[in-house]
Amino acid sequence: MKETLVILAAGMGSRYGGLKQIDGVGNHNEPIIEFTIYDAIKTGFKKVVLIIKKEHEQAFEESLVKKIRPYIEVEYAYQDMNDIPEGVTIPEGRVKPWGTTHALLSCRNILKEDPFVVCNADDFYGRNSFEKIMDFFHSGINDNTYCMVGYMVEKTLSDNGTVTRGYCQKNEEGYLTHIKEIMNIKWNDNHDGVVYEDNGEYKPMEMGSPVSMNFWGFMPSVMDKLGKIFERDLPEGIKNNPLKYEALLPNHIGELVNNNECKVKVLTSEDSWFGVTYKEDKPTVVAKIQSLKDNGTYPDILFK
Repeated sequence: MKETLVILAAGMGSRYGGLKQIDGVGNHNEPIIEFTIYDAIKTGFKKVVLIIKKEHEQAFEESLVKKIRPYIEVEYAYQDMNDIPEGVTIPEGRVKPWGTTHALLSCRNILKEDPFVVCNADDFYGRNSFEKIMDFFHSGINDNTYCMVGYMVEKTLSDNGTVTRGYCQKNEEGYLTHIKEIMNIKWNDNHDGVVYEDNGEYKPMEMGSPVSMNFWGFMPSVMDKLGKIFERDLPEGIKNNPLKYEALLPNHIGELVNNNECKVKVLTSEDSWFGVTYKEDKPTVVAKIQSLKDNGTYPDILFK
């Protein structure tokens, strides 16, 4: 198998205030995405697909890709707002991409044979997450059985604002039974509990609740399933929310699970997640990355 790492890196970074996908957090100006690719290579992944905006290709090439090409096969895929079903019109004033499902579908002509991981460019997942998914890929699964890595919600929050997470439920066998994208999750006022916004009111969320950080292990069969959902939902989504509608991967995987079109094993990583949602998150991430270099988890220079 040619296990492939697919990185969602076409976001606009509106809350962050810049192209956070390649903003340096290491002492040699390495972005989080570089550590993710390093972990994937060490785990045995053989190819990386970077989903970006076409206009950002040169920036990615100069700051990241030219360093990693000697170590892993690299291919670009481009998320394009115009890549939508025939007969659908882009609303006037729309600048926001169509979401993570649409981003993944930009790889539909690339991901045809081998298993692949999908993850965010600006989230740090840790090598253990890759090891868990690689073991899963080699466990003799069928083409309609996928997996995800879950994290406890309180370990995925920012001290600098609200976040969006995929809230998960699983059965006794460890398979996903329900997932829903929940927005505006944050610490409560006492910083000893988690709350989320529901119809303008903040409600408590149980500590320890597993959430998706968009770290998925898929087989190629998922692409056709997601394509059909995206084409079905896009016209109604535009009608109801023309400027901000997004096709969100966790919600669509949840629909496939509910319709018994696939099974998703929920894996638990032993690593801690961290990421940069807001500019103010960066100093914390910089310190955590440096500590991982200091304790020998990563070399001082990842790709020499």
